[in-house]
Amino acid sequence: MTFSSPEQLAAANKAVVDSMLSLAATAIDSAERVAALNLNTVRSVLEDSVTNTKALMSAKDPQEALSLQASLAQPNVEKAVAYTRSIYEISDQAKESIARQAAANFADWQKQSSSLMEQISKSSPVGSDVAVAALKSAIAATNSAFDSLNKAAKQFSEITEANVAAATNATVKAVGATAAAASPSKKK
Repeated sequence: MTFSSPEQLAAANKAVVDSMLSLAATAIDSAERVAALNLNTVRSVLEDSVTNTKALMSAKDPQEALSLQASLAQPNVEKAVAYTRSIYEISDQAKESIARQAAANFADWQKQSSSLMEQISKSSPVGSDVAVAALKSAIAATNSAFDSLNKAAKQFSEITEANVAAATNATVKAVGATAAAASPSKKK
């Protein structure tokens, strides 16, 4: 693209810097959220481990210990699933933020390209209609490719979200059924 004034060049550079700062802020925010989640998870796991160990050590016989161990499996799996969902939500929110910014940047690019094409059309010499049409066609193809890519990314995200939800629900149910079947008190 050509810039007709230093102000336009400065504005374009500022837009690029602002965009990079926004991406960096999104990445830092996501990293902070993951770090906080990890610290809280580690704290919870340690507390649960101490509590569960004390409970297992107070069991009066091996059958009671097995029953207690089976009953502890379900909450642990549910916590692991909740952790996984939280990580997925953080990454999905970061992806959405980045996608919004990319779409906004692309919209700006489209606007600038359109303006440039108008300038080229008005100032092009006679007989350059074919070259101008080729440029317009290339820009239209780029716009179409971006739209297709954006739609495919959204579909992929929706499918992934549905698959994650189905897998986590199936895991929780399977562990619950296994724990119930393994519990000696249920076999009586």
